[in-house]
Amino acid sequence: MTPLNGEDEVVGLCRDLIRIDSTNAGDNAGPGERQAAEYVAEKLAEVGLEPRILESDTGRANVIARIEGADSGRGALLLHGHLDVVPFNAADWTHHPMSGEIADGCVWGRGAVDMKDMDAMILAVVRQRLSQNRKPPRDVVLAFTADEEAGGNYGAQWLVDHHPDVLEGCTEAIGEVGGFSVSISDSRRLYLIEAAEKGIAWMKLTATGRAGHGSMLNDENAVTELAEAIGRLGRYQWPVRLTPTVQSFFREAFDIELKAEDAEEAVAKLGPLARMVGATLRNTANPTMLDAGYKANVIPQSASAHVDGRFLPGYEDEFFGTVDELLGPNVTREFVYHDVALETAFEGSLVKAMSDALQEEDPGSKAVPYTLSGGTDLKAFSRLGIRGFGFAPLRLPADLDFSGMFHGVDERVPVDSLKFGVRVLDRFLDYC
Repeated sequence: MTPLNGEDEVVGLCRDLIRIDSTNAGDNAGPGERQAAEYVAEKLAEVGLEPRILESDTGRANVIARIEGADSGRGALLLHGHLDVVPFNAADWTHHPMSGEIADGCVWGRGAVDMKDMDAMILAVVRQRLSQNRKPPRDVVLAFTADEEAGGNYGAQWLVDHHPDVLEGCTEAIGEVGGFSVSISDSRRLYLIEAAEKGIAWMKLTATGRAGHGSMLNDENAVTELAEAIGRLGRYQWPVRLTPTVQSFFREAFDIELKAEDAEEAVAKLGPLARMVGATLRNTANPTMLDAGYKANVIPQSASAHVDGRFLPGYEDEFFGTVDELLGPNVTREFVYHDVALETAFEGSLVKAMSDALQEEDPGSKAVPYTLSGGTDLKAFSRLGIRGFGFAPLRLPADLDFSGMFHGVDERVPVDSLKFGVRVLDRFLDYC
């Protein structure tokens, strides 16, 4: 086999994946991931692997492959990335979100940072190493999943429930939303490694009252009851709760022993990081949808709303206790989607492998842990006892609003960042 160069391939792989429509609106009515899965499987088969495509429903496809390591007696490492992307309005974009256009030194398109960039980097590194007959130190399992953008019921959750055998032996994992750089000064960059993520509580709230004519008095109005509860919940000032990962972030990045009373002021000084880190100081509950009534002169019997709740590791019970108190006795809640919060210590050989690989490619940089305000497929994989981190390494320009790219307009990733990621991941696999 002719040796391949991952840096030469990664941009083309990323563009190809962006051009495959795998949008996921959460209703199981989109194109699915099958075409993207077939593309990934073909690229893996070309370098001697035997990938499996596992469908949870028509078109909802996951790809699994295993690479034999030098020491198969060690716990295997899981590299995971999702193939689906969120929808878009093409009219809002500078370049069409499925074009994979290269402009201003970047690859543009939906999925460029979430997360077809990492899918491409994994493919590029694996193809490079296998074409050069370079085994990793231990077994590596590759998982390219469906449905992450809607909770993973057709993807990672389904794999864990129905095909846990394909992940047999995996003890550690790396995936998305970590390993990207933040410039503190012209000469100093931090690389944020996701070591924790908030739990998810998407809830439907329902108030039930007495139906009646809109012209008459009614002290059991479901709309009023719900509106007051939503107002209390949406305006509630959640207290600061400093988790170990948030404290470690400030300690490692800025040599600050953070106290709760100083947290807001410290976050305000972080510049572009403030939006990302600020959401990890406390639980949150944001009303997002309202539904009530069918005619202007009819008081409906019920009214409903949806809320996006996120709770910190270790604070789930406090979160739900507060939510129930704010809602009051006349509003009920049920889960639309509920998943755990995760947190792991920023220590051990895997952390050292990530840190060393980054420093080899960017001397003087520093890897630091952070908490993700959202969630990833790691929630599902953790049910099998897999300890994981967010590590999709990218060295980014200081003026790029990276956090704003997730699910945003004009999503793009620098070409040089993709090539950097290939080099770092290649070193990481040697060290892990």
